[in-house]
Amino acid sequence: MAVPPSAPLPCSPFYLRRQAPCPQCSWGMEEKAAASAGCREPPGAPRAAAVPCFGISVDQDDILPGALRLIQELRPHWKPEQVRTKRFTDGITNKLVACYVEEDMRDCVLVRVYGERTELLVDRENEVRNFQLLRAHGCAPKLYCTFQNGLCYEYMRGMALGPEHIREPRLFSLSVDVPKVEVLEQELSWLKEHLSQLDSPVVFCHNDLLCKNIIYDSTQGHVRFIDYEYAGYNYQAFDIGNHFNEFAGVNEVDYCRYPGRETQLQWLHYYLQAQKGMAVTPREVERLYVQVNKFALASHFFWALWALIQNQFSTIDFDFLRYAVIRFHQYFKVKPQVSALEMPK
Repeated sequence: MAVPPSAPLPCSPFYLRRQAPCPQCSWGMEEKAAASAGCREPPGAPRAAAVPCFGISVDQDDILPGALRLIQELRPHWKPEQVRTKRFTDGITNKLVACYVEEDMRDCVLVRVYGERTELLVDRENEVRNFQLLRAHGCAPKLYCTFQNGLCYEYMRGMALGPEHIREPRLFSLSVDVPKVEVLEQELSWLKEHLSQLDSPVVFCHNDLLCKNIIYDSTQGHVRFIDYEYAGYNYQAFDIGNHFNEFAGVNEVDYCRYPGRETQLQWLHYYLQAQKGMAVTPREVERLYVQVNKFALASHFFWALWALIQNQFSTIDFDFLRYAVIRFHQYFKVKPQVSALEMPK
């Protein structure tokens, strides 16, 4: 039976050394001491939620029976005969087993049993406190419960790294190459203010005109677009600027292939002429040229953010983080030159 968080088990090492709460706040004495040293909890930060503690001890030499008892408490709707287990053997301090029922391990409970006498080296109460604090800030998996000699927590999908992986620059360059949230917010505000003044018409756009989404039938001389998942109403200049950005490619990105001014002017001349059905003036072409190159910045910004999201959730074998860094880099590289372009009088 689970013991409510407000009634800690005397036998649990997690509760034996709990500090008395400060009479003037909800923090313990250690938190109060840290605050007096300047280590204050950020204003409005989420507080760590209490987790249940079960009076169950798991045999280190025969983990499965105790692990299944814990699963009965945490996942009572799971049928015992359907529970699968997987042992992890990389750790050298604790023993770890995964319990799940679905093949994809979407809902998986990890049962970690502490090594014999490791409490002599590790402050387990502090470990749980840190676990909860990190979870409250979105930096750790869910902590489901503690028990007499271990804890249960959420399985995090991914690959445990080896020595051959941690030398890869894509794994340690995120904090350096991806702008901070504050910078992204500033750039978004700048884009909204700057681009809204260009008076680009809103039309139905494809919004993803990379090369592979354009099909050319040489026998008929026809060009057709495919893949409409991002299609919708947008600024005309965004769709064209995004298309020009895609000249650089996706897998092997090279912005030396971005079309130069003369190529763009020729392309835009044909575009406007087809759209209007009549001759167009150099001023009209120049006007669209300025709009397109400014909205190309928004294209870089959008796809960089898209790649960051994909990096978190996609299972496709593509280096999304590297792609995000490339798009952000190009955005900041061309922004000074592009922002200086002026609309024709």
